[in-house]
Amino acid sequence: MNKPILAVLAAGMGSRYGGLKQMDPVGPNGEFIIDYSIYDAHRAGFETVVFIIKHEIEEAFKATVGSRVASYMEVRYAFQQLDMLPAGYSIPEGRVKPWGTSHALLCAKEVLDAPFAVINSDDYYGPEAFQAAYDFLSSTDDETDKCHYAMVGYWLKNTVTESGSVARGVCDLDENGCLTRVTEHTQIETYPGGIRTTLDGGATWSDLDQDTLVSMNLWCFRPSFVRELEVEFPAFLDKALVENPLKGEFFLPLTVTEMLQRGMADIKVLSSRDKWYGVTYKADRPGVVAALQRKTDEGLYPSPLVK
Repeated sequence: MNKPILAVLAAGMGSRYGGLKQMDPVGPNGEFIIDYSIYDAHRAGFETVVFIIKHEIEEAFKATVGSRVASYMEVRYAFQQLDMLPAGYSIPEGRVKPWGTSHALLCAKEVLDAPFAVINSDDYYGPEAFQAAYDFLSSTDDETDKCHYAMVGYWLKNTVTESGSVARGVCDLDENGCLTRVTEHTQIETYPGGIRTTLDGGATWSDLDQDTLVSMNLWCFRPSFVRELEVEFPAFLDKALVENPLKGEFFLPLTVTEMLQRGMADIKVLSSRDKWYGVTYKADRPGVVAALQRKTDEGLYPSPLVK
């Protein structure tokens, strides 16, 4: 088995935050959130990272992130572009939004040649999550008739922000701790009574238990998953180009759920007690800065993080 790879989804421009979130310094010595994820992944055992970006940010990203990571890890790049579509499909007029996280992995299929973990570029996951992911990928393999994947789950209360809504995949588990379903909630927010979600743009709301297990898009896959994405993407496009041509997205949980329903895979849930941090909104930044300073003061991270 080849050594596990870390795949970083970094093509998004962070429209709600107003710029390239992954390039916003938040650490004591100007570190980015992505620096902490890669540091934690490296000390867990990952030696190769694949950055999935857009050509439009290539120069800036390589200069600010890629160059310093290359000092201690093998760095590969893949590019998520709107026109990377199957034969016979074209970009809908007016479409500017990326096709989603599953499409990002498809764009990186040539360099994802080993078991791999997937993360968002602008989320702080914590060291426990990366160690669990690496250990799983290093010790588990697919079988002839079933694929064995995993995800790291977080308690919902550890993943929300008071600055606005967040998108989370709400998870259902079986008695063996394996995933049975992921329901994508694109609008979850805190309010004085707890945490609530809406699936109809705010017309109606329902409460969510604070200990609900959610996906933060930290998945553990193998190349077999990317091959399945190639099968599923045209079917997604056929539907999305009719129902939501400008904003429809090919999310990772969609393919995961399909494979689960067809008995093609099982997904082991690896729970993390760490608290998530992210700069979803500008108002989140002071809290993230304070948290990373505290972790540095406690000795969890060196200062500076990368020399």
